[in-house]
Amino acid sequence: MDTPLLSYYEAIEQASADMLAAARRGDWDQVVQLEGACGRLISQLRDAARARPLPPDQARTKARILQRILLNDAQIRSLAEPWRERLDGLLGGRPRTVH
Repeated sequence: MDTPLLSYYEAIEQASADMLAAARRGDWDQVVQLEGACGRLISQLRDAARARPLPPDQARTKARILQRILLNDAQIRSLAEPWRERLDGLLGGRPRTVH
């Protein structure tokens, strides 16, 4: 049975999968919206983790979820790179600031 804390990881994973699907469709506005939702979930996860850490026996599940999130993120970045290059061209090759 999932703990409430583990459900945050699962929700973040789902949001990252939804971001990947949107990126594959070229729906970058949706990617940005989902990125904001992911950020809110991560903030809520941090607060929840402070109140009650994840039990050690669920560490493997957490690790598998995090691996899938990282894979989704890598694929999103790969899809975004041509878009970012076009944007750089539109901006006249000005250096971009990464925050």
